[in-house]
Amino acid sequence: MQYRPLGRSNIQVSLITLGTMTWGEQNTEAEAHSQLDLAVEHGVNLIDVAEMYPVPPKAETQGLSERYLGSWLKKSGKRDQLLIATKATGPARKPHNPRHIRGGINNFDRKGLTDALHGSLERLQLDHVDLYQLHWPDRSVNIFGQLDYQHAADEETVAIDETLSILSEFVKAGKIRHIGLSNETAWGVAQFLRAAEKFDLERVVSIQNPYSLVNRLFEINLSEFALREQVGLLAYSPLAFGALSGKYLDGARPAGGRLTLYERFARYNGTQTSTAIAAYVALARQHQLDPAQMALAYVNSRSFVTANIIGATTMAQLRSNLDSINLQLSAEVIAGIEAIHKMHPNPAP
Repeated sequence: MQYRPLGRSNIQVSLITLGTMTWGEQNTEAEAHSQLDLAVEHGVNLIDVAEMYPVPPKAETQGLSERYLGSWLKKSGKRDQLLIATKATGPARKPHNPRHIRGGINNFDRKGLTDALHGSLERLQLDHVDLYQLHWPDRSVNIFGQLDYQHAADEETVAIDETLSILSEFVKAGKIRHIGLSNETAWGVAQFLRAAEKFDLERVVSIQNPYSLVNRLFEINLSEFALREQVGLLAYSPLAFGALSGKYLDGARPAGGRLTLYERFARYNGTQTSTAIAAYVALARQHQLDPAQMALAYVNSRSFVTANIIGATTMAQLRSNLDSINLQLSAEVIAGIEAIHKMHPNPAP
């Protein structure tokens, strides 16, 4: 395993991080525990959950991912060996945002954040987490596949200064060690950094945004923040929900696949996305590489990436994803990837 610094902290995190959003939906508690055993055996030291998980979010399954991790931590006794990251659900401003979590209001004010954190700690059976992230901004932004930014001038939101002040109090109280963002924009990152400096508050250490061969929007302006300000990327959906493995090409819908089961993730199987993925899969096979491992290895190779969040529903998938750490792409393969990217830029934002 390789390790990289978490922001400006003294913490080193594994380049491969274990994601958990299938636990409680596609994976049982026993399967989640087996995944944790294997990941830790391979040197993974950061586990990422969220109060909203599993996905798709449902009232009857909400919180199971945290509960499964909590039961494993209690059984294994390995809490001190791991870094635990979770997320506070943001306000339900979009039609697909969950409305069953804490009443669906979920603003990042004192009550919302306090209730969210205490709920997560209870499910995890912990007294603190190492990284506490805001799952998406309190304000309306164009994320989760929305391309155009629609400004809501009169929208009531919690000021970033106020949110960061509350989170900083959690740090002082020993309930969280560090603060992270997720699905955030360049403006948002800048405001959090400004507030930390202006009001002597805790500095954010990471940003968890999507990043893959079919969605490299992070590079446009956020990568500079990641490098210059040490707010590294925790890259999620590095395989575009498994699509970059090539298993959905030519209309295939394998049983149990996320894009087979859930229509809400259509951006990963559109015509333009499928065309780009076919080109990446062909490139991998031309060089005798596993397409999924090539896609993960590219993410691993980016200097602005702190950790690559992998997920799996089977142990075979997990082993293959973990082994991507051992793949170093040749200059020829990188050149091929860049050529495809120029022809098919960011088809699955």
